[in-house]
Amino acid sequence: MKRLNRFMLQTFLPVFFMTFFICLFIVLMQFLWRYIDELVGKGLEMSVLAELFFYAALTMVPMALPLAILLAALMTFGNLGERLELLAIKAAGISLLQVLKPLVILILFISAGAFFFQNNVLPIAQVKMWTLLYSVRQTSPELDIPEGVFYDQIQGYNLYVKKKDRKTGMLRDVIIYDFSEGFDNSMVVLADSGKLKLTDDKQHLFLTLYSGESFENLRNQRNSMANVPYRRESFSMKEISIAFDGNFNRMDDGVLQNQYIGQDLSQLLTSIDSITHRVDSIGGVNARSLQTSGYFNLHTRSKQQKEELAQKKEEIEQKAREINIDSLLLGENLQKQQSYTDRALSKAERYRRDYEYRAMLARDENKILRRHKIEMYKKFTLSLACLIFFFIGAPLGAIIRKGGLGMPVVISVFMFIFYYIIDNSGYKMARDGRWEVWQGIWLSTAVLLPLGIFLTYKAIKDSDVFNPDAYINFFRKVIGIPEARKVALKEVIIEDMDTDTAIGQVKSLDTLCRDFLEQYGKRNQYYHEYWLKGYDEKRIAQIDKELELAVSYIGNSRSQIVVTKLMDYPVLRKLWLYRPARNRAMGYTFMILFPIGLPLYLLGLLEQRGLRRNLKTVRQTNGEMIALLEKEKLKENINEADETAIP
Repeated sequence: MKRLNRFMLQTFLPVFFMTFFICLFIVLMQFLWRYIDELVGKGLEMSVLAELFFYAALTMVPMALPLAILLAALMTFGNLGERLELLAIKAAGISLLQVLKPLVILILFISAGAFFFQNNVLPIAQVKMWTLLYSVRQTSPELDIPEGVFYDQIQGYNLYVKKKDRKTGMLRDVIIYDFSEGFDNSMVVLADSGKLKLTDDKQHLFLTLYSGESFENLRNQRNSMANVPYRRESFSMKEISIAFDGNFNRMDDGVLQNQYIGQDLSQLLTSIDSITHRVDSIGGVNARSLQTSGYFNLHTRSKQQKEELAQKKEEIEQKAREINIDSLLLGENLQKQQSYTDRALSKAERYRRDYEYRAMLARDENKILRRHKIEMYKKFTLSLACLIFFFIGAPLGAIIRKGGLGMPVVISVFMFIFYYIIDNSGYKMARDGRWEVWQGIWLSTAVLLPLGIFLTYKAIKDSDVFNPDAYINFFRKVIGIPEARKVALKEVIIEDMDTDTAIGQVKSLDTLCRDFLEQYGKRNQYYHEYWLKGYDEKRIAQIDKELELAVSYIGNSRSQIVVTKLMDYPVLRKLWLYRPARNRAMGYTFMILFPIGLPLYLLGLLEQRGLRRNLKTVRQTNGEMIALLEKEKLKENINEADETAIP
């Protein structure tokens, strides 16, 4: 066993490391294509890009690791099955569970390491990556003014160059639109040519313009809403300095360290407690505010207060019937009417804005709380995903028995896409508050875990998962279509069929069927008979056993006609509907529960009728089989006589 364990580890580990780095490279390329527009043209140093890609690779490990385990398990067991090594191991008396044991222990260690990575390493990597990425986004693009297009990447300026001389660096037909001092004090500069240079400290742009004019708006100091006519200036040479920060400025990591992406499990639990307390406090304040205002105040009073208010309300309504309330308002002048209306609208609008603000605060706090809970649950999902994908990949590889990169890659990609869609859907539902956080985050686990258990069970039992006939026969049974018997002529027969023995088995089977039909085949059972007696299940099981023994024994015949006739025997089904009540107490119970018992009784009669029809078919086939066997016996006797007559 030690040699087998070492062999399995030596087979699995190289494939795992290879697939892990391939998957990590693929997801890292996805990251690159996603943010390529923000990285190109910034003049970033290679050290900055390398650091960004390193931290990005660390953040992509939770996506690459389960896929690598799935693919490695599929390839490993697929290769073992394709090279018949797995068959040889099973032939030696070693079960699939024993083969999986060393790899399961290895995956458990990997899962534990994945949890440690999610809890301790990933928060730091996420903070570093997002800090770098945000700093890159804030970095000014490398200065490269295009031809014939207004360039707006310099804050407060728009530059237009009709043509550039790449050899001399001269700019032709330059237009500069300067609105750095505001649009009212904007300035337009036109020049025949010019040169542009970035200072050594990359803090300023130095423009030297030749043969041009400038136009500047001048704000009137007496009236800020009016402008005096612009000022025009002609020049043969003009120098302009523009503030332009071309350096890479790294943002402080502390900005994101206190966010949910930069916290470990203990910090997340502490933050969740504090946020939950804050959410409850906000909810309590809002509830008290609603209880002490308007309509809701009426529903929080005591019973006596409500009765008093109801009595006062009735008195006021009585007086209101006597006095026209609207006349009080209509009796005032238009100015006061408008004043009363404006005050009422203003008060309603104030209440509306106040409640909207309170709702926004509560909504934002709940969103932050959900984000922290999502990050907490994600500490565990990666470890479980590694286990689940292994128990999907390993049994699936043992079942399909296809190694290499073809079939395993196709299945792995399909399974991972299925997992990614479910996981992402659950994440969005949890993030938006449509589902509980634990429901959305654990959705993918709840879906894939039964699949892993099913495939592992099928692999241990050597079941044909991808055999369409098995599923066809299952659905045929469900809808009541009898299963067709398939018997083929054997090329190699270890034990020849004895004709007399075969005839005896068929006659014994025919006797059992005849006795059963004489007892139960005359009529349908009445309602009380069905529930109290039903059909004798032991006799049905005995008939089925004798039938299968006869078919198995006669299947050793060398006659094609005899073997073909065996396919006329039906396959008997063992159904609980033949006798649903195991005892008389249960029978009486279903008899009394008439609405339930009647449909089952009708369905049971239908199945009993099908059983009787099959037994009649068995008897008919028995007669035909005996006739064929007697012919075969006659041929055998003639052949023996001929062999005896030959000297």
